[in-house]
Amino acid sequence: MQASVAIPRAIAPEDRTRSDFYALLARLYADGPDAALLGAIARAARMDAGGGALALAWNRLVDASAAMDPDAAAQEYTDLFIGVGKSEVNLHASFWLSGFMMEKPLAELRSSLAELGIVRRDEVPTLEDHLSALCETMRLLIAGEGDREPAAIATQRAFFERQVVPWVFECCAAIGVCPIANYYVRVAEFTAEFMAVDRDSLAMD
Repeated sequence: MQASVAIPRAIAPEDRTRSDFYALLARLYADGPDAALLGAIARAARMDAGGGALALAWNRLVDASAAMDPDAAAQEYTDLFIGVGKSEVNLHASFWLSGFMMEKPLAELRSSLAELGIVRRDEVPTLEDHLSALCETMRLLIAGEGDREPAAIATQRAFFERQVVPWVFECCAAIGVCPIANYYVRVAEFTAEFMAVDRDSLAMD
């Protein structure tokens, strides 16, 4: 799986917004943002301050995107999430849930994806439990694509609570305190606030 362009569908405005944010996060965690993406985020509408922590985190990300150099962002992504031999912060669920890559959590995720009819394309190197891939899966469940209809809220909630919630906040916190993180501090901050809002919203549906 990889971040892809969502095909517009007749879904509720709030779900369109959720889908768009997941698509953005999928792209930001797949690779460092290029000049076009940084510019698009910098030009995006700011959230009203009354929106609380989520609005504050989004506005900080907008400001950071306006100030960030794309070459520096690309290098930061490499240093943080790829590294030489070992990354500073691991973006795979299996690592956070078991301490190792390619472990039981990944096998369970693959089983869940198979039940949902979602398969990893052969040409995509990213593992299914990478944060980028999981954000893309959420986007797909929310918005659908091609002949695939959006998933029921119960399906979205079950996948999110099982595959994302148990580890994503710890991962974001690790990014936030990593001494070499700069731009991705703001990305992680927004990720955590957005995921918290989505968790609470799904729990109420």
